[in-house]
Amino acid sequence: MDAPRIYEIRVEGHLSERWSEWFAGLTIHNNVDGETTLRGLLTDQAALFGVLNKIHGSI
Repeated sequence: MDAPRIYEIRVEGHLSERWSEWFAGLTIHNNVDGETTLRGLLTDQAALFGVLNKIHGSI
């Protein structure tokens, strides 16, 4: 079984804070280079894949 881990995911473009709830409570930081960093604790690999699927589906 996977242990909870802190993940950091970088995506192109900026996201507003309103997306935080949609991304399972991950913190959103808009970087000066035009990318956004999503960071936070995810319970397991299935939760990580869920977030990645949401990212993929929203672009």
